[in-house]
Amino acid sequence: MIRVAQVAPNIFPIPPDHHGGTERVIHDLSTALRSLGVEVTLFAPSDSATHLPRIGNYPSLAALERRHGPVAPGVPAALDALQLDALRRHLDAFDIVHCHGEFAHAALLGERRSHSLTTIHWRVDELDRALFFEGFPDLPVAAISAAQGAGIPASNRAGVIHHGIDRDRYAASPAPGRHLAFVGRLTDQKRPDTAIRVARAAGLPIRLGGTIDVGNPGYFDREVRPLLGEDAVYLGPVDDAAKGALLREAVALLFPIDWPEPFGLVMIEAMACGTPVIAWNRGSVPEIVEDGVTGFVVSSEAEAVAALARIGTIDRAGVRRRFEERFTAERMARDYLALYRRLLGR
Repeated sequence: MIRVAQVAPNIFPIPPDHHGGTERVIHDLSTALRSLGVEVTLFAPSDSATHLPRIGNYPSLAALERRHGPVAPGVPAALDALQLDALRRHLDAFDIVHCHGEFAHAALLGERRSHSLTTIHWRVDELDRALFFEGFPDLPVAAISAAQGAGIPASNRAGVIHHGIDRDRYAASPAPGRHLAFVGRLTDQKRPDTAIRVARAAGLPIRLGGTIDVGNPGYFDREVRPLLGEDAVYLGPVDDAAKGALLREAVALLFPIDWPEPFGLVMIEAMACGTPVIAWNRGSVPEIVEDGVTGFVVSSEAEAVAALARIGTIDRAGVRRRFEERFTAERMARDYLALYRRLLGR
């Protein structure tokens, strides 16, 4: 039996309450790996509500902020150091250490780097990642899309594994309502303002769910709030049940990203609900959305409005079927297990 440590970030509990796609993927991956006979231990915050074996005595950053309000800038680094010290003390108990955070774990692992795996859940085309890859050319890194993988040096690149989610979390609906959906951080990378403009141009109401980005709160007040109204309603953060209802009842999900999206978990969550996706041609989008099958890939607001006029040509049962074929947690776990075995065989 392969013994695997899954080392999660310390921002949110595992699984997350609302926002936290990375944490959701880690929990679904760990659960699916257990069903394949892998011995999994989570290194995760103490406020995590998981059935999996877990190590970690300190709460998440989100829990600390609820308790104390805004915390000092050094708190995230302190949480990471405490977690990595716990990992150091248990390092010999694992065959593979799979890290989902960034940077410091590579130094801790030392000679164990060859039997480790790093998944970066963010863009990799900025200076901090360039320095990281240059300093640790022997660290295996799994890309979450081919688009992201193109920015990972060949010496680090261990393969491409698309995300997956629990196949039973969301159910499909053959008869949607009339509204469009937007789900995600309300920030300039995700462009909810564009989603509202497209919905209005198409004559359809839109409901928006997600958190206001703490790193860019002015964007919501400046660009989004003035556009809200009876036909554009902000629901606030949405948990799994509320997200499922929002997506399942939607005509389509609008995904008007304005950055090199490394994956985009909400796209496959919509597909799990049988809901087609209209997404902008950036980053991973052409890998995830099959144009004309699970939605439409567009490059402008005008193209998105035109795609909405054709949305009835998409078979919602077919969208759900493609989700089951491509984006379940079971498929993701099998892919990662094959990669773990390759690393152990080196």
